[in-house]
Amino acid sequence: MPKRVLMAMSGGIDSSVSALLLQEQGYELVGATFRTFDYIKESCLAKEKGCCSVESIMEAKHFAESLGMEHHILDFRQLFRDHVIANFVQEYKLGRTPNPCVLCNSHIKWGVLLRAADELGCDFIATGHYARIAQHRGHYYLQTAADEHKDQTYFLWMLTEENLKRTIFPLGGYTKPEVRELAMDRHFEKLAKKSESQEICFIPDNDYRSFLTQQGCDTTPGNFIDTEGHVLGQHQGCFNFTIGQRKGIGLAFGTPKYVTKIDPATREVTLGERDDLFCNNVHASDVQLRDVEWLRESPEVMARIRYKSPATEAKLILEDDFEETRRIRLHFHKPVWGVTPGQSVVLYKDGLLVGGGLLE
Repeated sequence: MPKRVLMAMSGGIDSSVSALLLQEQGYELVGATFRTFDYIKESCLAKEKGCCSVESIMEAKHFAESLGMEHHILDFRQLFRDHVIANFVQEYKLGRTPNPCVLCNSHIKWGVLLRAADELGCDFIATGHYARIAQHRGHYYLQTAADEHKDQTYFLWMLTEENLKRTIFPLGGYTKPEVRELAMDRHFEKLAKKSESQEICFIPDNDYRSFLTQQGCDTTPGNFIDTEGHVLGQHQGCFNFTIGQRKGIGLAFGTPKYVTKIDPATREVTLGERDDLFCNNVHASDVQLRDVEWLRESPEVMARIRYKSPATEAKLILEDDFEETRRIRLHFHKPVWGVTPGQSVVLYKDGLLVGGGLLE
């Protein structure tokens, strides 16, 4: 009997080509498309927002049906609001900069998708992420994708071993140009030419400041200060800023100034020089590590502090009470720039994702 797989389909090229490949490999596929957020503004519906727009949902449904697949639309709007959007807003209120995709992947896409797979009698789930799965020392790991420019393991660090045991990533061994060629070879020219958005799916027009204002973030004016505490001017809410920000500050100086600290309690945003944002030591909380013993024995890792930053050599420092605190310290051998509280730090060894946490 062919294995039955619940295929997460967004209407985009990656999940569609993934479905084609799995069908060709003999899997029995069931399609599933998430409904997570509804745009109010019509202009946003024209964008290719895989998990949000009505157009993308219907494109996924029609594509699945064209392949003879059973297809389901899974309505996660309330769950998405309660977990992903609520966390996004709360983190900005605390002066942090969240990464909603990380939370969505673990709590929504895998958390609920696996339950749906059980209900639909599916052995596995599959997605169009650029990632691979490997085993090492008796554990399941995410492994970086063949296309280092598209590798998406950074957003998947919260996935557990149980998640990975039931997951298939059909595109892990392909580059993005190769995926477009696969679509062309199968005569899906329109699909092959689809563009993709890098924006947060639930932020209309990528204007997160307006979105946060509508969600009740505090717009009470506060002070810009320098690193010595001198007042430089006023702003209209701490949530408008993120660590390392240079543009959009609203003040003119003779030299570029960068946001180096955000304090919602005092409503103060500190501005400094670019060099003020370099550091060697960082802390992270809510940490997940796959094999703690291995990392104690071999603490040298490659650590990535944001998605587009290169992984950098660092030493992982684990305290004896790690199992209780879930906190770590990392010492980077070369200074890293712009460590941003709320973002993820993701750890790799030999191409394996060995852990991750939230920057403090």
